[in-house]
Amino acid sequence: MGLVVLAAGCQRFSGGRNYAAPLPATPTTPVGAGTLAPLDPNAPQVGTAGLDPAAAPADLASNPVAAPSGAQDIGRTDLLGGWELSSAGENCKAFMTLTTWSGGYRANTRGCASPGLTGIAAWDLNGNQVVLKDGTGVIVAQLYSSAPGRFDGQTSTGSPISLYR
Repeated sequence: MGLVVLAAGCQRFSGGRNYAAPLPATPTTPVGAGTLAPLDPNAPQVGTAGLDPAAAPADLASNPVAAPSGAQDIGRTDLLGGWELSSAGENCKAFMTLTTWSGGYRANTRGCASPGLTGIAAWDLNGNQVVLKDGTGVIVAQLYSSAPGRFDGQTSTGSPISLYR
């Protein structure tokens, strides 16, 4: 029995290797300077998610939501993790991380139907205000802490929005 194991080991390390030949390189087409078509033809164009077409993109940024008198001080770690998200009769989930992104920190939503809420890609703090942004950095909503584990505010279209646990 020992000789069989020894013979098998010698055969494995002998010069007769039985490796598969490497696959040939696959040519790729270089990415051009043009824009890519969305996967979903009904999806909003980049940078327009959740915005009123008549409103200028800077409207919410230049006219921030006034802080309510009871707005609580918050820190970045107060927002980490999963949240229930409610806006304009829609309920879904939001997730906040501390992974840096050019507009603040990464965020995403699940189960949302409206383009504004599905487009949330980042969050940031501006004092005690939570700012939710889309993938291009356009502000989607602004919220304030109204109670421990709850943030309330409005979207760029003027709808009320809440994050709560």
